[in-house]
Amino acid sequence: MSMAFTFDRPPGSSTFRILTVCTGNICRSPLAEQYLRAGLAAAGVSNVVVESAGTMAQDGQAMPRQALDLARRYGVADAEAHGARYLFEGHVAGADLVFGMGRDHRRAIVSLFPRSSRYAFTLREFARLAQGMTTDDLADAASLDAGDVAGRLRSAVAAVAARRGLVAPPAEVVDDDIVDPYKLDDSVFAESGRQLVPAADVVVKLLVAAARVRVDDKAAI
Repeated sequence: MSMAFTFDRPPGSSTFRILTVCTGNICRSPLAEQYLRAGLAAAGVSNVVVESAGTMAQDGQAMPRQALDLARRYGVADAEAHGARYLFEGHVAGADLVFGMGRDHRRAIVSLFPRSSRYAFTLREFARLAQGMTTDDLADAASLDAGDVAGRLRSAVAAVAARRGLVAPPAEVVDDDIVDPYKLDDSVFAESGRQLVPAADVVVKLLVAAARVRVDDKAAI
């Protein structure tokens, strides 16, 4: 079972917390949680906790078969252990980076805790903003001690947020959303995965780069 967030996270905490959010917390957000956790762990990025919640979740509800099958298809080994949980203000307040699976989820997140507007994105929005970034964009992260992984990752989130208004918007506003496959057929679950996983890959790539970047690095991420 996942650990609950601490409501008041001390400033400068050595743990970086990621929260993924959808509606029921049984399809999209648990896949994002599990996939991000596995990717960061495989890259050796430490001091990161990844959890999820849902705006209309029923606590303890398991992922449906189709969601479990999709998770296995993308290499997630422990999806069966997931239990849904309802989203509370403290979950958002205690996070460093929050991903809604759709724009409606981001609105709900910010409504719960307005200060999260600085670190709340849809997953695909974050990936769109992060595309094309270079190590120069992570100069603030590079200036921090290599052991301060959480500080470096917070700096990277701020760098992505600063690109709002500078990066071209999506061709269609729905392109920042991940389709909700709940109670739909397998093809919709597959489409949901095709939208979610590449965006999550961009997130992992950026956070890994932020954890490792050096002051003298000059390269695309």
